[in-house]
Amino acid sequence: MKAIVHEGKSGMNGLLLRDMEEVQPGAGEVKVKLKTAGMNHRDLFVLQRHKPTDPPLIIGSDGAGIIDAVGEGVTNVEAGEEVIINPGLGWKKTSDAPPQGFEIVGLPFHGTFAEYIVIPAENAVPKPEFLIWEEAGVLSLAALTAYRALFTRGKVTPETTILLPGVGSGVITFILQFAKAVGATVYVTSRSEEKRRQAIDLGADKAIDSNDDWNEALEGEKVDLVIESVGAATFNKSIAQLRPGGTIVTFGASAGDEIKLDLRNFFYGQFNLLGSTMGSAEEFQEMLNFIEKHRIKPVIDQIFPLSKYEEAFQRLADAEQFGKIGFLID
Repeated sequence: MKAIVHEGKSGMNGLLLRDMEEVQPGAGEVKVKLKTAGMNHRDLFVLQRHKPTDPPLIIGSDGAGIIDAVGEGVTNVEAGEEVIINPGLGWKKTSDAPPQGFEIVGLPFHGTFAEYIVIPAENAVPKPEFLIWEEAGVLSLAALTAYRALFTRGKVTPETTILLPGVGSGVITFILQFAKAVGATVYVTSRSEEKRRQAIDLGADKAIDSNDDWNEALEGEKVDLVIESVGAATFNKSIAQLRPGGTIVTFGASAGDEIKLDLRNFFYGQFNLLGSTMGSAEEFQEMLNFIEKHRIKPVIDQIFPLSKYEEAFQRLADAEQFGKIGFLID
């Protein structure tokens, strides 16, 4: 089968499209013939974490397709069913943090940028009927991450005022859509005028140039909740925009992992700092119920054939996208 594989070299130099052996499902597993798959920033991180000396690895965490075969003991799905993949492995019940042994499809196990994938049967979930294949294939990881960050960790309500630095990524785009669906007020930032315009079109109440004075742009208004994924480049500006007692939820650090934090300012401000990543199978189902109720569809930036993987990865690396980048496999 055709697959986008990382092997032999570090970073994007190790990417290639090649044939890989098809694997048949074992007990409790299913084989999915993938129709579409979606990219995430995690795919870029995997290119650094997967070493040149490691065995070849199929990249990708998001995907949707049709059950091709089922292993012994599988009763929740049958061959021919349309499914979406929950990429979180081993996190069933919602909890404060993932359990020991939690992994994500795409590292250390083979991922979704291929014609077929074998996964635990419980990770093959019925595809929402209102989503077309391209939408279903790019949904899971980003939408689940957004759901947990906003609802489980951020405790959003219709009265919440939210700031989203760096709008444009799949997760932040979903958070904007989810927050507006419940009636919250949402401000976003971006260096890109085009992304700011797109965010307004998607429902943002105000879009700020990241290089401007945020406090001035918001006329001194402080927010209840900031959801951070940029990291070092914006973190202290985000804290400065929080009201006393406000909360900052962080799930990423695309512009640097390490920050300098004024602890005295932090504890005098009575701020709450929460980490978040991915989510449980329970939260995944809650997320699907939520998007079905509100008829929320992923914002798709571009869909590429597998053969255009270099262009797709470069677009993601350059942060040119607004929404999700995906692959059409079939």
